[in-house]
Amino acid sequence: MSILPSRRRILATGAGAALGAGVFGASIASASAAVSPHAAGPEETRTLDELYQAALKKGEKLVIYAGGDTPTQQDSTKAAFKSRFPGIDLTLVVDYSKYHDVRVDNQFATGTLVPDVVQLQTVQDFVRWKQQGRLLPYKPAGFSKLYDAFKDPQGAWMAVRVSAFSFLYGKAAVGSDAPRNPLDLVDPKWKGEIASSYPHDDDAALYLYTLYTRTYGWDWIAKLAAQDVQFARGSNSPGVAVSAGQKAIGVGTSGSAVPSSTSPSTWVIADGHPFMSWGQRAAILKQAKNPTAAKLYLNWQLSAEVQQQSFNGWSVRTDITPQGGLKPIWEYPNAHLDGFPKFMADRAEVERWKQTFALYFGEVKGDPSPGWLGLHPGA
Repeated sequence: MSILPSRRRILATGAGAALGAGVFGASIASASAAVSPHAAGPEETRTLDELYQAALKKGEKLVIYAGGDTPTQQDSTKAAFKSRFPGIDLTLVVDYSKYHDVRVDNQFATGTLVPDVVQLQTVQDFVRWKQQGRLLPYKPAGFSKLYDAFKDPQGAWMAVRVSAFSFLYGKAAVGSDAPRNPLDLVDPKWKGEIASSYPHDDDAALYLYTLYTRTYGWDWIAKLAAQDVQFARGSNSPGVAVSAGQKAIGVGTSGSAVPSSTSPSTWVIADGHPFMSWGQRAAILKQAKNPTAAKLYLNWQLSAEVQQQSFNGWSVRTDITPQGGLKPIWEYPNAHLDGFPKFMADRAEVERWKQTFALYFGEVKGDPSPGWLGLHPGA
């Protein structure tokens, strides 16, 4: 176990009193601070290059808190942005979304806000932050082309990419006997051959496991628990285990459904069987120190040039055809796109699912895969 101080103790000593007055007090005043219906105005009309020059002129330094599993997970995004917009100082801090959101709450409460943009899996926070008046209403170019469920009508937040979780397998490891759908995962022949992210550590993996439970029943969960599954923190961990040849199958992880003859693994979505997807939301904080660079970032993320190159083939825009013969993500009823925000909003229900899965799979063990970042990373 880590020798670092417990998160509970840090939050209790460093944030407890301030949180009581700041975060929760903010909700009381939310009615007066909330975004007005027409506050955002029309869509951005400046080009990316015009926004870039404006940000350069102001000398802005952009800080983004992004949800993820490893410190380097957003390195390709950072490299692409800096290549497209040299001279913009970008700091992109990756941590679990469930730590970034309370980190931002504590920074609000203590007057020490660091990021300009938050880009997180915890979709429920964006609704709350909008109600508290914490978000800057803004509509990037192409906002009208976003799928309706991927944007706040007033531009308080929007999804910048499609994420999805399912299971995958190593082609060489399974040979001609590949699992076709989640039901196959409890076949005794796969005992000891499965890696998974903890469903009670990551809310997206948790929702995937709840869909499995609702579809196949608790007997299926009990059978999976008997498969000697290797659980680890970080939704990247199943793919890492499969890629390294340690396990044949990985559950509760992202991937691409675009067919590839060169990839060593196959990420599976099966007709009539559940997987889960959501739009990774992003927003500019109203107190952002670098608002022009933040606007540049959102416009770039939603631009056709970026959306057409998405990792998994799906776009958040309705005017961009998915890659590899895929349908738009909202045309897959088994992706439960609308279900994830509803699930995330009921935190008591989320906690009940977490604790129940702990009874089946054991307590979460291990240090956080992004490392221990403390209260003010990126400052």
